[in-house]
Parts: sequence; structure tokens; C-alpha cells
Amino acid sequence: MSGSELNALAAANVRSANAKFAVVFHCPAVDGILDEPHYKARFGTSNPNLKAIAEMKKSGVEFFVCGQYLAAAEIVPQSLTPDERLVADALLVLIHYQNQGYAVVSF
Repeated sequence: MSGSELNALAAANVRSANAKFAVVFHCPAVDGILDEPHYKARFGTSNPNLKAIAEMKKSGVEFFVCGQYLAAAEIVPQSLTPDERLVADALLVLIHYQNQGYAVVSF
């Protein structure tokens, strides 16, 4: 999601300093941030998201992963890419960023 929005904003000549994104991973979306060995073991192929995540992180996108979901799904944080920050609860991150003026866009 953020990658296409970053590209659209760049095409519209919006300065990157004016484009702030925070992505919170929760539920099945966590599969997309598994590190290479764990993704390959689960899906039999390389993780196609890693390059995009690295590029978005370079552009200032912040990534978070819900610790509540990881615990419930018995996913160890060490199986994820190092690009996300483990937080206690996805909802708390969403509330925090909404209070700072961010809009919630969920897919």
C-alpha cells in the first residue's frame, strides 16, 4: 500500500518530508514480513515483499508488528524481518498515530 502512495505523491511533486506513513502488521498480513528462511519454509519461494519493505523504510515509512497477534499465533519475533518494530498491540499504535493526525487506511 505505502509504496504506491509514495510513488503517486512523488509524481505529484509532493516533498517526501510531507509524506509520512506508518504501517501496522496484524493477523495474516504478518506472513508478508517473515524473513527469507521462514517465508521460504512456509511458502516454498522467496519473500517478494522484502525489497519493497527495504525501499519504503529508506523513504521513511515506519513499520510495526502486533505482539498480541504474534503471541496468539505462536510466531516468534525472530522469524520476521528486522524492519518492523515489535509493539504490544496494533490498536494502541493506531490510536497513537491517529492522535498525531494520521489517517487510518486499512485494506
